[in-house]
Amino acid sequence: MSAYEPNSCNLRKVLIFCFIMKKSMAEAHRMLSNTYGEAAISKKMCREWFQRFKNVDFDVEDQRGGGREKVFEDAELEALLDQDSCQTQ
Repeated sequence: MSAYEPNSCNLRKVLIFCFIMKKSMAEAHRMLSNTYGEAAISKKMCREWFQRFKNVDFDVEDQRGGGREKVFEDAELEALLDQDSCQTQ
């Protein structure tokens, strides 16, 4: 096997290829597992992504977390947090 280690976004793009080629979810997972071994995504994740593709959702980029954005009251507080992000407000 090569030194290439795919990230999750790369694997999702491979899943789109399999989906368009009309491969079943199980067949796509088997192909990923045979090719990438432990680096392949789980069967459950393949099922979830195939369901998204069936719902015409082909956005495979990693989504940003849904937390609240940082809001600073003033520049001084922002500078302190930049120096040591472990500090609390």
